[in-house]
Amino acid sequence: MSVQRPFRVLGIQQIAIGAPSKERLRKLWVDMLGLEVTGSFVSERENVDEDICSMGHGVHRVEVDLMQPMDPQKKPAVHATPLNHVGLWIDDLPRAVEWLSAQGVRFAPGGIRKGAAGHDICFMHPKGSDDFPVSGEGVLIELVQAPPEVVAALGGDAARPGSRPG
Repeated sequence: MSVQRPFRVLGIQQIAIGAPSKERLRKLWVDMLGLEVTGSFVSERENVDEDICSMGHGVHRVEVDLMQPMDPQKKPAVHATPLNHVGLWIDDLPRAVEWLSAQGVRFAPGGIRKGAAGHDICFMHPKGSDDFPVSGEGVLIELVQAPPEVVAALGGDAARPGSRPG
């Protein structure tokens, strides 16, 4: 049965990730992956203290909200459902895996391999370990090797590895 959809999905607008403390989320998303903190949102009614981060620019900008509860005992429990997984385009997957591993990021078993869509992929583990303490803090993160046309459209020279101090 074919249904004509009256809209199109154009890309990821945002993902929201909750944890007991957003500081651990910031270590990964801001310090290691390089997202920019562009704002914050605090609401007692929504029980959230949130850092608003972004990647990309213009129409390609994707918001990543790093949330912690103001009171872990109250509702909504923004930290109770972290997220299943998030897919991220990566311009140089082998280099990213090597560097992130050296920084203490834990990867799920399987290494770099072909994903369902035919792109090379690997997964950052949702839980840290003694040897690799940095993780998705409950969220499975898929790193996806961007094809040349995606790198050209979304990357540009400013986003090339090594172009910004890390």
